[in-house]
Amino acid sequence: MSDPSWQDQPDPFSKRPRAEETPPAPSPYPPYGEPTQAYGQPQTQPYGQPYGQPYGQPYGAGYPVTPTNGLAIASLVVSCIGLVTTCFYGFGALPGIVGAILGHVARGQIRRTGEAGGGLALAGVIVGWATLALVVLFFAFIIGVFVVADGYDTY
Repeated sequence: MSDPSWQDQPDPFSKRPRAEETPPAPSPYPPYGEPTQAYGQPQTQPYGQPYGQPYGQPYGAGYPVTPTNGLAIASLVVSCIGLVTTCFYGFGALPGIVGAILGHVARGQIRRTGEAGGGLALAGVIVGWATLALVVLFFAFIIGVFVVADGYDTY
């Protein structure tokens, strides 16, 4: 077995004290798992900056949320309804026109107030006018078919 008495001898190669003789330097960090402040208060790093939100506090509370314009949402919804109802004998033309007009009004409001929803309003305008164009082309095609068919004599 080894003789433990050799550990008590001073280190002949070093002038500094041994590790067990030197007290450890105080750590600026708290021991792991121990809170640095009272319960419910935000924990801080050694330099005073908070790291993490206390329980129940939402993250990102400092960023302002811009509301979305309601007419922009309505414009896109009504225009999409017009596009879907185009199959019902051209009934989609009316919601398409209403959606496009709502989109134009919403874009004006968004420019004045700075609200969000400019893309929704633009999509409502595009889908609304495209729906009206599809209905017009559909009726032009049907009328053209009847005119051409009327020109042929059938026996």
